[in-house]
Amino acid sequence: MARIQELFVTHVYREELQRGATSALMAELLDAAHEIAAADRAGQGWSKANDYPGYTSYASLNDLPDRHPAFADLVAVLDRQVAAFGRTLEFDLDGRRLVLDSLWINVLKPGGYHTAHIHPHSVISGTLYLAVPKDASAIKYEDPRLAMLMAAPPKKPSAKDKNRTFVSVAPAPGTLLLWESWLRHEVPVNHAKAERVSVSFNYRLD
Repeated sequence: MARIQELFVTHVYREELQRGATSALMAELLDAAHEIAAADRAGQGWSKANDYPGYTSYASLNDLPDRHPAFADLVAVLDRQVAAFGRTLEFDLDGRRLVLDSLWINVLKPGGYHTAHIHPHSVISGTLYLAVPKDASAIKYEDPRLAMLMAAPPKKPSAKDKNRTFVSVAPAPGTLLLWESWLRHEVPVNHAKAERVSVSFNYRLD
């Protein structure tokens, strides 16, 4: 009988932080994100100048854990989750560690979107969702082999996730998603009538 061997698996790690010991932290982070966004004139200016559909602290603030204790607590949570993901990926770190490189707030307005991209110079990237209104966009991941599929026919609508060319993952408030930073992803148009609030980050090899 023929045997199928699955090779070169792409992993996306998901944890729900809205429950258990981290549930209170989610509410604190949402309040902190709104507070920082309202005060960050440089970030507001950068977002406007670069046609960002809402607000991001990506280009203006690199010290969120020092600005608010909720973000310092978040880093401790992320460190544990990223370490667990690294073990799943069977990284040989040779005594080194995966450490936080950057952490930023995203407030995506209705009608906003993020075009497809990767996160260069990082090992693991991720997003924690703090506010996910009804009809908010899911994150969409792209098969990293897409450019080499050439004459491959399209996949059936009923195809399993592992066989699809694109896979959308719908988050809820408190959803944490991690992936390897080379994995191309995008956020389609936000059809919600309210803002979607998230915190994104990168980890590098120390």
